[in-house]
Amino acid sequence: MKQRLDCVGIGIGPYNLGLAALMEERTDLEVRFFDQTPEFMWHPGMLIDLTDLQVPFIADLVTFANPQSKFSYLNYLHTHNRLYKFFFFQTFEMPRQEYNDYARWVAGQLPTCQFNSEVTGVEEIEDGYRVNVRNRTTGATEIYEADHVVLGTGSKPLILKGMEDLPEEDVHHTSKYLFHKESTMKGKSITVIGSGQSAAEVFYDLLKEKRHHEYELHWFTRSEGILQLEASKLGQELLAPDYVDYFHGLSFEDREKALGTLDRLRNGIDQETLDAIYKVLYHHSSSGDPLNITIQPLTEVKEIREIDGKYELSCEQWQEEDSFTHTADKVVLATGYKPNIPEWFFEEFEDKIVWEDEKKFKVSRDYQLQFKEKPERDHYFFTVTNLEHSHGSSATNLGLSVERNMRIINAICRKDVYKVQSNTIFSQFSRK
Repeated sequence: MKQRLDCVGIGIGPYNLGLAALMEERTDLEVRFFDQTPEFMWHPGMLIDLTDLQVPFIADLVTFANPQSKFSYLNYLHTHNRLYKFFFFQTFEMPRQEYNDYARWVAGQLPTCQFNSEVTGVEEIEDGYRVNVRNRTTGATEIYEADHVVLGTGSKPLILKGMEDLPEEDVHHTSKYLFHKESTMKGKSITVIGSGQSAAEVFYDLLKEKRHHEYELHWFTRSEGILQLEASKLGQELLAPDYVDYFHGLSFEDREKALGTLDRLRNGIDQETLDAIYKVLYHHSSSGDPLNITIQPLTEVKEIREIDGKYELSCEQWQEEDSFTHTADKVVLATGYKPNIPEWFFEEFEDKIVWEDEKKFKVSRDYQLQFKEKPERDHYFFTVTNLEHSHGSSATNLGLSVERNMRIINAICRKDVYKVQSNTIFSQFSRK
């Protein structure tokens, strides 16, 4: 028996979880959100002790849309008798583990969120979309028909050439770091590859542990240096909806160029982490013992191979065009992520939608995919995945995800359920 819904959400990460919460509070839409995992977990392999988010607590799942929401982070603290503790904590940032607990608390209150449920196919039909969902516990398939679909399947790790068949306990992405931390520290030589906050947090975690172990610790990054996140108040205005409006209005070529100039907003490391790393390095150096630590920017790792139980990295100091090899027992890659687009999407929609290049689909300001036939349609296919090329560096920012969800809800309901604000910052980006 088919079930008819107003909207189906595919994937339950923070973006679609926030969408589900906002729909629950102010609409009477019939919706379901599906995720193949058994329960909500936010980056479990990187829930390192004493790490915080890089965004303030106001960038929770709902506050930018409705500060009075029962699903706010402040209400989570109040409900768990932690509000005074957070008050005396005197910081804007949420601890990462607590953010995960907060999101799980929200998910537990939403009957529209269905886990252990894998979307195996979506088909366009005359009056919307047909969605096949497999129950991963029973194996049974349910069929839904929906007026609208929201694709929120997130991203998956980028890995190095040659890494596919290597033992995961020896060579793994930061997304699996905590799962293999104990075995990683048994190596005599550990290498962290990549830039950005994840690389810095893993390096710092291993640096702190180093006094209890005898491993060498190396950090290679292709970037020009170990660079700090752009944290100035005016600089952060590039993460506002007003800049998204400006960025989306640029040509595809100009948007691609602009992304390169916004790297510090996306891939920089927060000052607190950098200061903490330097403090440990300095204390280690004061003992006079060899550090056995390497921090080397300007270095691209192109390939990794297993040789006699160790791992040979093919490297290049790209500014000097100096190629060399480096051997490690354990390797942790902070090499970022790429969009996780399901196979069924390409099978059904690849030839139906407009692409800006071979990997980047054209997306409207309110996050609808653009179709070749009937571009003005009543049944919308939204995406909250693969958006950096269309909406800028804010595409992966938790604070902007709420504004995105407001626009999606307003489009579905064809009215302003949530008021989208404009002129929110002091900067202006165009004279037009």
